[in-house]
Amino acid sequence: MKPLSILIADDHAVVRRGMRALLETQPNWQVCGEAQNGREALEEARRLKPDLAVLDITMPELNGLEAIARIREEVPQTRVLVLTMHDDKELIQATVKAGAHGYLLKSDSERDLITAVDALAHDKAFFTQAASETVRNDFRGAHWGTASHRRGGLLTKREREVLQLLAEGRSNKEVAGRLGISTRTAENHRANIMRKLACRSIADLTRYAIRKRMVQV
Repeated sequence: MKPLSILIADDHAVVRRGMRALLETQPNWQVCGEAQNGREALEEARRLKPDLAVLDITMPELNGLEAIARIREEVPQTRVLVLTMHDDKELIQATVKAGAHGYLLKSDSERDLITAVDALAHDKAFFTQAASETVRNDFRGAHWGTASHRRGGLLTKREREVLQLLAEGRSNKEVAGRLGISTRTAENHRANIMRKLACRSIADLTRYAIRKRMVQV
């Protein structure tokens, strides 16, 4: 039988070690790769094409929500489990919208991580109790999304990348170098982001990114 290949992504090495140790107690499960930020997670998913990816949400470079959406788009056979410390309705809704198949709190991981991964491995979903209620409400047709969330939906994938890097304190030149674009293009993206989000300063952009769990404080 082909081993279940699992990619794990979290910006804390101790968390990755703990996940690996727990997951590899199961026969025929193999952690095939690790990533310390969202961009690495996407690159490793493209390279390894794992059966399953376990991702944190608030990671540097490229946040978990962006990584989930890209992985689901580019490596559709990979099922995604979110493992996070955050338990709020808007974030749960956003992860489901991005394409996640499961949502597990880190506080429950020692008890439920094996169960969650096993569920996804058998083409089932797994959500914490609070997340399950949110998902059920959405399927019943509940409308959600604040004005700022809807404005955020106007950003392109590239603009969301630029926003996160700016909120992490990188200059236009550093953003350009990281993304392989010109400084002028980075400046144009910054201007477009500020216009779309109705922000007047980098501080405003940073506050928005923090609210959306794109960066940590």
